[in-house]
Amino acid sequence: MQDRSHHTAPDTSPMDLLTRLDTKQAQIGILGLGYVGLPLMLRYAEVGYPVLGFDIDPAKVEQLNAGQSYIEQIPAAAIAGARARGFSATTDFSRARDCDALILCVPTPLNKYREPDLSYVLATTEAIVPHLRPGQVVSLESTTWPGTTEEELQPRIERLGLTVGQDVFLVFSPEREDPGNPDYHTRTIPKVLGGVTPACTRAGQALYGQVIDQVVTLSSTRAAEMTKLLENIHRAVNIGLVNELKIVCDRMGIDIHEVIRAAATKPFGFTPYYPGPGLGGHCIPIDPFYLTWKAREYGLSTRFIELAGEVNATMPQWVTGLAAGWPRRWQGM
Repeated sequence: MQDRSHHTAPDTSPMDLLTRLDTKQAQIGILGLGYVGLPLMLRYAEVGYPVLGFDIDPAKVEQLNAGQSYIEQIPAAAIAGARARGFSATTDFSRARDCDALILCVPTPLNKYREPDLSYVLATTEAIVPHLRPGQVVSLESTTWPGTTEEELQPRIERLGLTVGQDVFLVFSPEREDPGNPDYHTRTIPKVLGGVTPACTRAGQALYGQVIDQVVTLSSTRAAEMTKLLENIHRAVNIGLVNELKIVCDRMGIDIHEVIRAAATKPFGFTPYYPGPGLGGHCIPIDPFYLTWKAREYGLSTRFIELAGEVNATMPQWVTGLAAGWPRRWQGM
């Protein structure tokens, strides 16, 4: 098996970086090998880039280097195929210097006060910053509040004396994975991208342009960060609305699903959402509150987001009560 994953890349100029990306000579570093990072790694390896994966979990690294998978929808054969193309994984973050591109795919949860927890993003950034060099592009894919890339990552990078937009190219490009969905894949889901400077945006386009069918560029990292929040807030608010309507329709003796099916026959101006016992998944219950938290800095209250959160948070109790046959006065009514 040819191993192209361990090489020391020289400092490169911006033009050299674009050429290396365009010709698939650039080594891609994926930091965080979970449900976002692993499919992205597979796509870069499939296209022909040398890829180096980073993770803090030695067990994951050992499994990947053995050609095994720990994510249900990713078969071991896919990992073995990437290994045959030169992919390897490591816990050694000093090898970030070997990479021409570094893509951060780490979690961004909320703490117990429903405030953003950037500890994974910042710890990963701090781990690679001492090993950055001129001619690299760094992309953050973790969902976060508008301003994170410029306010948190850029100062840490520039502490080294590297100038973002001249030496290192910094972008935000939110993940849009839908694990287990057979209709959409990493390649076919359009990629939103915003750079700190126009040169950063060009580097980001070169980074993703060979592996994603459509790259959608925005004017700034803040616009890209807000785009991901809007996508998930749109879903959270509309799910909250239909959950509330479910309760109203139940009290009125109306089948909400019949109503939704009828409304969905309108060929414009309506998107069907369906009620359920709250919100599932990792993103939708969490991401809207990143904007709620940031908006307070500007003296603003995001009332729709908060109200949707309240409605969705009460649904498990309401559904449990419905199933148990509790009187409606015990069902939050």
